[in-house]
Amino acid sequence: MKPIRYPLLALVPWLVMQPLVAAADTAAEIDASVNEALAAFDQEVDGGQAFLGKAAGYLVFPRVIKVGIGIGGETGEGALRVGGQTTGYYRTVAGSIGFQLGAQAKSIVIAFMTPESLEKFRASDGWKVGVDGSVALIDIGAGKAIDTANVKDPVVGFVFGSKGLMYNLTLEGTKITKVDKT
Repeated sequence: MKPIRYPLLALVPWLVMQPLVAAADTAAEIDASVNEALAAFDQEVDGGQAFLGKAAGYLVFPRVIKVGIGIGGETGEGALRVGGQTTGYYRTVAGSIGFQLGAQAKSIVIAFMTPESLEKFRASDGWKVGVDGSVALIDIGAGKAIDTANVKDPVVGFVFGSKGLMYNLTLEGTKITKVDKT
């Protein structure tokens, strides 16, 4: 009889992610990290600040950690900003199965370009990308500008500042839920 080794490997991403979920940041820490991520976004993406100024609201996840060995998981906390002010705190969680090996830290900005898309998000009890709303993922290299005239999608996502090595860049299947930071 052969020993079962592979199911134990599936536990590795879960075990790595548990301390990250348990060590949740305070509201003040999240706000400070969001400010830093927005500054980095503005530096990396020409016109980024002006683009977000046209959005009805935007979610910023300053640090999303992804770990995977065949089975992967990712999580991070962030804030929803409307009119430049934080209106709520959120956690993003995603899981995946397939070819993946490694770890990665990234920042995510999801812009709600219409009041309707923002209200649909706010009214949901756990918003899932690809089910509750589609997010057009914009790939902009360093030093390139956002062409706001060509962006017509109601919800637009940006992934930037990736550190680490991980194959597979997508937001599909990501679940975003509101968290209480009072």
